Amino acid sequence: MGPDGKKLLNIVILGFGFMFMFTAFQTCGNIEQTVIKSFNSTEFHGSGYTSMAIIYGVFSASNLMAPSVVTLIGPQVSMFLSGILYSGYIAMFIHPLTWSFYTASVLVGVAAAILWTAQGNVLAINSTDQSIGRNSGVFWSLLQFSLFFGNLYIYCAWHGHDHITDKDRQTVFISLTVISLVGCFLFFLIRKPDPDSSSGSEATESLLQTESGDGSTDSSSRPDLCTQALDAFVQACRISVTKEMLLLSASIGYTGLELTFYSGVYGTCIGAMTRFGSDAKSLIGISGICIGLGEIIGGGVFGMLNKKNRFGRNPVVLLGLLTHFVAFFLIFLNIASDAPLAPEGGTDLEAFITPSVAVAMICSFLLGLGDSCFNTQLLSIIGFLFRDNSAPAFAVFKFIQSIMAAVAFFYSNFLLLHWQLLILVVFGFLGSVSFFAAEWLAESRRRDSDYGSI
Repeated sequence: MGPDGKKLLNIVILGFGFMFMFTAFQTCGNIEQTVIKSFNSTEFHGSGYTSMAIIYGVFSASNLMAPSVVTLIGPQVSMFLSGILYSGYIAMFIHPLTWSFYTASVLVGVAAAILWTAQGNVLAINSTDQSIGRNSGVFWSLLQFSLFFGNLYIYCAWHGHDHITDKDRQTVFISLTVISLVGCFLFFLIRKPDPDSSSGSEATESLLQTESGDGSTDSSSRPDLCTQALDAFVQACRISVTKEMLLLSASIGYTGLELTFYSGVYGTCIGAMTRFGSDAKSLIGISGICIGLGEIIGGGVFGMLNKKNRFGRNPVVLLGLLTHFVAFFLIFLNIASDAPLAPEGGTDLEAFITPSVAVAMICSFLLGLGDSCFNTQLLSIIGFLFRDNSAPAFAVFKFIQSIMAAVAFFYSNFLLLHWQLLILVVFGFLGSVSFFAAEWLAESRRRDSDYGSI
């Protein structure tokens, strides 16, 4: 297998590792508010929205130190240890306690920053300017299969259940914990890419191994690692105030807001719609599957087209914006305004139209498709603009995205559905316009680079 084939294989393994991990975690996030409402215990007092707000709040703050951690211990070990903490959060739901619930939320926030910074680093070092779009699409499609498998399991397990029993909860979360652990160990299959066409012993080394002249790791090498870690932090701060990142920040922030909506709020809304019938809770799983199908199709199609797309990234982002706007309008008409805040018994409030399960599932698909449009193009443009500083750049990306997700999960405890949709519309428009400007700068840089190579 040639160097390019090895790099693509690394991307595929990376995608499968994330697919298993997030089959567990995204399914957990999609159902946890519904599970908590059904939990019969006077000793537990927690909110799924509050937990997610804590996760993304800590996530955003931890991104400042994540590049340093990845530099010190390498991306492979970083992803493995982060995955273990994700698995611990999921396992906590087997027998939830308030203190362990919120403690695990803090730990997952730290883990998420390190995990996604390492992921961006692995993606960048296994890509070229020509393959970054393809690799982003391949990774994103594999990642989003997690929504399909996890939510299909939820639908089959909860079909016909009006109430989630303790046994239902324990069975689901034991299974999800095992699935998450499988993903953690897959990261050890990623190999260090060849620096050139020549093959050598380095080709079989683990990606995370620290290089040294004689293979030793004595204390004399540690000051260099500390210096590299400090440099990574400084680079992240510098990148955050560059013109390109400032322009992308609005678009990145929008992905954080809509991540909150499709991964937590919308599933809760569907489960609360008593007018969907007695199977409303099992429809949360079908909704997740539809979101996953949209993500997979969008990631595959737009990621692959990006490789030879002479029109650039802007048309894909524009399609994502229009897709989301259609979904938001249909959700506004189809879902009752108090659905995000309804108790376990659900809401009997009238929507603007007769509630339709088919319309709700179409909206789920459109949410996933639009999200894949934004994220594949953001991964591609950041990997291109900041190739030499990929770990700090992706840390800044996740810092912005996660802090906006934390804000959104916080206000989801209080705001009715139509206000949440209005916020998404405003930020979606502003984010798209700012992305167009950043893409223009990226194309200018590409043209200058092509001219300089003549």
